[in-house]
Amino acid sequence: MRRRQDALRSPEGLLPTEVSILTAGVKLSRQGVEHFHGFMIAREVQGLEGGRLLSHGSLYRALHRLEQAELLTSWWEDPELAERERRPRRRLYSVTGVGVEMLKGALKLQVPGKPQLRLRPAT
Repeated sequence: MRRRQDALRSPEGLLPTEVSILTAGVKLSRQGVEHFHGFMIAREVQGLEGGRLLSHGSLYRALHRLEQAELLTSWWEDPELAERERRPRRRLYSVTGVGVEMLKGALKLQVPGKPQLRLRPAT
């Protein structure tokens, strides 16, 4: 599986799923959403990719890789908030400055003939 992943990586070293997650995170940030949780980013990626919802396994492995590469930061939300809302705590994520720059590089180096992702200003 490792070789397949390496073959899919962009010249910037990002897998397509990682590019989608970073793109969705930047889009949310431009809309004023300072941080996101896993299901929120999965829904945002689904909207960007036309209906494909990421599996939890793929999503959380990608989020972990992005955090390890310092392209995302993460933390656990306040347990009191989750308790008040009667739900489990969420792990929250935010795209770092390095993540934004890496994404810009990946978007510039996309291969012609493949679907193109573009960062657009928030509407």
